[in-house]
Amino acid sequence: MADTFRAWVIDRADGGQTCRLRTDLTDADLPAGDVLVDVQASTVNYKDGLAVTGKGKIIRAFPGVPGIDFAGTVRASTSERFEPGDQVVLNGFGVGESHWGGLAERARVPAEWLITLPEAFTPMEAMALGTAGYTAMLAVDELERAGVAQGAEVVVTGAAGGVGSVAIALLRGAGFRPVAVTGRETLADYLRELGAVEVLPRATLSEPTKGPLASARWPGAIDTVGGAVLANLLKTMAYEGTVAACGLAGGVEVATTVMPFILRGVRLVGVESVHQPLHRREAIWQRLAELMPSERLAEMSRVVPMDEVPAVAEELLAGRVRGRTVVDVKG
Repeated sequence: MADTFRAWVIDRADGGQTCRLRTDLTDADLPAGDVLVDVQASTVNYKDGLAVTGKGKIIRAFPGVPGIDFAGTVRASTSERFEPGDQVVLNGFGVGESHWGGLAERARVPAEWLITLPEAFTPMEAMALGTAGYTAMLAVDELERAGVAQGAEVVVTGAAGGVGSVAIALLRGAGFRPVAVTGRETLADYLRELGAVEVLPRATLSEPTKGPLASARWPGAIDTVGGAVLANLLKTMAYEGTVAACGLAGGVEVATTVMPFILRGVRLVGVESVHQPLHRREAIWQRLAELMPSERLAEMSRVVPMDEVPAVAEELLAGRVRGRTVVDVKG
């Protein structure tokens, strides 16, 4: 009998889709690639939530396996970069969208999509960071490149979510003073434990404001929300302040003016996490290893077994998930 493994598989059905946990898959079902990985951990990201619930057109080729990131151990390889037993991590490159993803006990991918897992992390710890943590580190890196000074206040919107939670901890570790903005004020103590020096209600930036500019405060910002929040955030940036934008939970349209840019020299930097080159991926993951202690990861994450993925996806889209959710793929 062929060696089988489990995976969440999404397929078309009567104009919609089905998502079920299959237990009968074999290596022959996997897409092409030169590295076969025994996946140990994955996560439920926002895209995964949309894919699993069918509330977003995420899966581009059917049948498909969601899970835009994973960590595990190389089972077989025809690449010179990896050999059996190596621990690896992957995020991006359309995995979990156009290529079978990490919510499966096995994955086969091109070697150039993988990096060696930093020694500081176990696969579970790597996925407590996952794409959200990787994106947060990219955002912090963009602020540092822009010259935002250590010790400066950096505001983080959507602070209780996956990217926001990690961003708060990373900013504090990198020497900034993170200020959290959240619609879940009951999580204020959690955000302070992660390193926030102040917690502000969402209304601070979500309520309509008059005029093209407001009182200048923030030298740096990480925006995970978009929409009206980003528009208001731009109005409140300090002279030559920088906003690193990496989310759209609040909308993709931004109604703003050129005034923050031409009167205060504000910079809006986009954070793209899917197609970063290998050298930057490796540098970002090493920086994560330097700045994120394992005890902090435990504070901001929980672990669930594979069969809880649909329930977690619903909770995530409803805004009821705090921090990061790690999926124990073998559990």
